[in-house]
Amino acid sequence: MTLAITKTTSTAVPAVVGADLRVPLVTGERVTYANLDHAASAPCLQEVRDAVDELLPWYASVHRGAGFASQVSTRVYEQARDRIRRFIGAHSSDAVVFTRNTTDSLNLLARSVPKNTAVVLFDSEHHAALLPWRGPNVQRIPAPSSSGAAVVALDRALAAAPVGPRLVIVTGASNVTGELWPVAELAKVARRHGARIALDAAQLAPHRPVNARELGVDYVAFSGHKIYAPFGAGVLVGRADWLQQAQPYLVGGGATSKVTDHGDRLGVAWSAVPERHEAGSPNVVGVHALAAACEILSRHWEQTVAHEQELLTRLREGLRTIPGFRELSILTDVDKVGVVSFTVSGFDAGFLAAALSAEYGIGVRDGAFCAHVIVGRLVKQVGSHEDRAVRASIGLGTTVEHVDRLVAALRTLVTEGPKWTYTQRDGRWVPEDDGRTLPPFLA
Repeated sequence: MTLAITKTTSTAVPAVVGADLRVPLVTGERVTYANLDHAASAPCLQEVRDAVDELLPWYASVHRGAGFASQVSTRVYEQARDRIRRFIGAHSSDAVVFTRNTTDSLNLLARSVPKNTAVVLFDSEHHAALLPWRGPNVQRIPAPSSSGAAVVALDRALAAAPVGPRLVIVTGASNVTGELWPVAELAKVARRHGARIALDAAQLAPHRPVNARELGVDYVAFSGHKIYAPFGAGVLVGRADWLQQAQPYLVGGGATSKVTDHGDRLGVAWSAVPERHEAGSPNVVGVHALAAACEILSRHWEQTVAHEQELLTRLREGLRTIPGFRELSILTDVDKVGVVSFTVSGFDAGFLAAALSAEYGIGVRDGAFCAHVIVGRLVKQVGSHEDRAVRASIGLGTTVEHVDRLVAALRTLVTEGPKWTYTQRDGRWVPEDDGRTLPPFLA
């Protein structure tokens, strides 16, 4: 096991690829990149890269291949289902369907629910969880201000829901604020009303252990690219019956057990779950990387949580010293993972993000973070006239120096102004006369 020990803390965490990446500044200097954008996509763990390198010589298309490499790849692919079940504490009977990402997983679930299913969700959800559900039986609950209010609101919404199948959608950790939602309590309410509950764990799974049985959830969706395995795989884990009864999400090879020619039509017998919803040649490498990342994190939760919480405390305390800083918040009584979204009075979020990158080598996110409804509401609550914010997010590659650099850079930008001149181009702030060059492989 290769461990990286940050020079400024005593916490040992798994090492990431690119920890020593140096990026150019508009001033002509180069600095070590401060990646504070883990909530969008996390870097690859070194051990995940090693696992991928180990597999690549054996890579072949899976299922039904007589070649030895195909048999190896098939074993890798199918074993990944059990590795991921263990990671999230799923039932042995739960289906594990591999997808591209959380968005793909939740769209698959939306396509698989029985007709006239009543769907209840909070309007603070990420677009991946908010948008797949359409129609008169979808009820959006306004974002609550506390975990207790969330439980009460869901109870009332389910009590008023139409008779029939019911499904609740809830995030584990907000990708906007990092706040941990009361999933277990919400699941109890759902169960009392005969509803199933699906957990969007995209932002939770990289930061905290997830146990589906202990939480009482029926479905869990998350992405490899947020959990340090950026190779294009995601997963939906959960009860198999709705998935088995649904038409295939995609049609093609793998989703079919037999196709027969009847002249004017084709007869199709669809495969059982999970193959039923995995048409086409699957992403064996991405699935293997995802399973490897799950196992690596499982061995290091104590270090991971301690590392992130130490840095999160330092980040929030530092940001509060910035004139005009306003942190966005939904739930006022819960813990957070390493995500902080904020505005600074008098400064455009896009300008701040551009200047932090160009002058200081810091990567943050600006915008509405694919959660336009809640971000628009929260920025107004803190007195901003914009419809977007800045988001800084912490992960395994983050160091104390990164956090301190962000705080110092923001203070300088707010109190002294930028060193460079910026202009808006196609709706984005960019530095004028930007002499930074792309890496050689893009030349």
